[in-house]
Amino acid sequence: MAAHPLVAECAVIGVHDELKGQVPRAFVVLNNGADISADQLRDEIVAAVRNEIGPVASLKSVIVVPALPKTRSGKILRRTMRGIADGRPEDPPSTIEDISVLDRIRPLLEASSE
Repeated sequence: MAAHPLVAECAVIGVHDELKGQVPRAFVVLNNGADISADQLRDEIVAAVRNEIGPVASLKSVIVVPALPKTRSGKILRRTMRGIADGRPEDPPSTIEDISVLDRIRPLLEASSE
């Protein structure tokens, strides 16, 4: 995903699935000025992942977000994102860089579990 020319940064989390246990959900931040539909981006990234990893890669969900929640040291808060996507109450860590980023993507995380 990170190799896609329009992707500035990305994160993949495992989200609970009744049938498979967990399924991957990708969250991407686009480069400034990137002009691509969400469907086209999803199709291109899914195809690239299948090509690189193989058909066992079951990535089907690629969600464009304005930013990813990070700590002040730059680590992406994947565990917090996964908890929200799985419907668990998650308190953001005290080391979060910008709490508003998490607030903005929370509806997208919650929707990803539906």
